[in-house]
Amino acid sequence: MIYRRKHLKRHVLFIHSAGPQGLHQGSSSLFAYLQSALGPDHDLRKPELPNPENPEYELWKIKLEQELQMLKGDVILIGHSLGGSVLLKYLSEEGCNLEISGFFSIAAPYWGINEDWQRDDFILSENFSTKLPLIPKMYLYHSRHENIVPFAHLEHYIQKLPESNIRVIEGDSHLFQNGLPEFVKDIKNFTSTSSG
Repeated sequence: MIYRRKHLKRHVLFIHSAGPQGLHQGSSSLFAYLQSALGPDHDLRKPELPNPENPEYELWKIKLEQELQMLKGDVILIGHSLGGSVLLKYLSEEGCNLEISGFFSIAAPYWGINEDWQRDDFILSENFSTKLPLIPKMYLYHSRHENIVPFAHLEHYIQKLPESNIRVIEGDSHLFQNGLPEFVKDIKNFTSTSSG
């Protein structure tokens, strides 16, 4: 008799950007693209975070904590724009008991980089990278010519997270409403190799 290991879905938590999150706004198109491209092997969750048009870290932290407590087993975290920086702040300050196999940040701002990006509640500690839980693989994506969160933000993350896999996207997209094929390729390769 041949026993087959039951195929388990990957649990993926997607934390959206700031700003309106209606149809074709904010992270909605990117999330819909990822759902379609990744298919049924991935259980994607995208919680609605409080007051996205006027976000406050403390409120997002509470919601994020609730979402993480509902997850079990192997988890992949994805943060788009503000969602990426919020995830890094939360993980470096609060920790996490989950097994996080991968972290994917898309177009995340690095708060405090200059006078235009001064929101004290979102700023990471100077040594935040040393306080992160163990995450075997981290991926950072950013468009080279985007003007919502300029490319210099990625350069700061590269300095703090030198072991990350860096993906520079040609063009100026921030919302990636037409998709992000590089991400889909990475996450499919990642999940196939880490589940073997």
